[in-house]
Amino acid sequence: MDRRKAIKLLAGGTTVSLVSASPVIASVVASNTELESKKLAMVIDLRRCNGCKACVTACGHENGNEPSEHRTQVLQSSTEINGKEYVLSLPLLCNQCDNPVCTKVCPTGATFKRKEDGIVVVDSTGCIDCNFCVYTCPYDGVRFTNSKTGTVDKCNFCIQRTSKGFLPACVETCTGGARVFGDLKDPDSSVSKLLKEHEALVLQSDKNTQPNVFYIGLTDKESDQPYNLNSELTWQR
Repeated sequence: MDRRKAIKLLAGGTTVSLVSASPVIASVVASNTELESKKLAMVIDLRRCNGCKACVTACGHENGNEPSEHRTQVLQSSTEINGKEYVLSLPLLCNQCDNPVCTKVCPTGATFKRKEDGIVVVDSTGCIDCNFCVYTCPYDGVRFTNSKTGTVDKCNFCIQRTSKGFLPACVETCTGGARVFGDLKDPDSSVSKLLKEHEALVLQSDKNTQPNVFYIGLTDKESDQPYNLNSELTWQR
């Protein structure tokens, strides 16, 4: 089994049943979000992810979550590729969708999409923990009930940081430089450039949620590029 097939197995439902991947066209930047002054997004380069989970630790520390409650996760699967054993990693988080189903089922309006940057957030003061959003979201495992607040919790791109111009905690601490964050409405941003240069993939594209988390390294061409944890590709951008 080659690396591309192994990662697609992890992303496609045989190893885990929560995600599938399909091509996304770079014209996503021209979607129907003209009312937003920014369109914040994340690109994850799977060729750079070394599975260290520094992102998970940093996220929990930044947002004060319990060790067992995660706004971001890194799914891992061990597989043999060309006679060698590899651990393949797939980072997961809220996809900050342009067409989020979670906002449509929230009875109190506590889950909503911010007009200023497109981030989907949960207002804990209005959440009644009915879990409608948890059950409706096609991306299993990215939402949970916060044991401290008793309300639904999820990734919000660390709005306490990004609203001040800082990077999300997971991006800042990613040791392989796999997570890249920026504004899709800025053609010179790192995320815009990456989507123009690479064939990105999104998860569960058949659900028409229009995610704003994109993955590089799942296409035939790019997954077959040389992959070495000590190479410049995985530790230096």
